[in-house]
Amino acid sequence: MAFLGFQIDDALAEKFAALAATEGGKSALMRRLVERAVGDGRAPARATVATSASRKVTIRLSESELNLLATISAQRGMNRTQWIASLVRTRLGFPVQQTHDERQALRAVARELNRIGGNINQIAHAANLNRLIRQSVKIEAEAIREASARIETALDELRVALRRNADYWQGR
Repeated sequence: MAFLGFQIDDALAEKFAALAATEGGKSALMRRLVERAVGDGRAPARATVATSASRKVTIRLSESELNLLATISAQRGMNRTQWIASLVRTRLGFPVQQTHDERQALRAVARELNRIGGNINQIAHAANLNRLIRQSVKIEAEAIREASARIETALDELRVALRRNADYWQGR
């Protein structure tokens, strides 16, 4: 997958981040804007990107439906409005929504992968330094196995969290 990057004024970046927060995040919004600009035929038609504040939508539910909604939304760690908005956004084709706990779990996995990446960089630096001064490189196989196992564990946790979330919002 290609990467597009560019620089913009800090104030404009803050405004874009605020808008993107209501549109599934900066990356998701940028992808939709690029798809719309170039007419990517692979992507299904999506709702128009909002250019203003969110609007209120009112629905009517029976007392038993409200009680069930309160129970289900609480199980996801959300209030009723958050749960309904997440469901609607998912069905409209926006990125899968995450609860606070899921975001925390994803952040924990990202932190662990960053730590592992730092360890790997230290190993590579030591190996390169030893090669420059013509010493044999002795990298502990156990350290590499440990790093590899930690990466696999973190990736497994990430896959489980993402699959569970996607399954939930897609009604599986």
